[in-house]
Amino acid sequence: MAESTNNNAGGSSGGNSFLYFIVGGLVVIVALGFFFMQGGWIGPTKTTTEQTTTAPAPDSSGATTTTTTKQTTTPN
Repeated sequence: MAESTNNNAGGSSGGNSFLYFIVGGLVVIVALGFFFMQGGWIGPTKTTTEQTTTAPAPDSSGATTTTTTKQTTTPN
């Protein structure tokens, strides 16, 4: 008759599961830390720059002309 050997006798069957739990927890902590260090947003952000320039008007009334330029850029 074939003999069966139980290598997990003595209650040591979950030895590595605790290690996996600790490593998984550390991975989650690092991922959350990265998320919050990025300001809570992962992905490209938009940057808006607004510049206002006042120049003399080309007419003879003495009024001025104001030009406003907005530029929105998204980093790659």
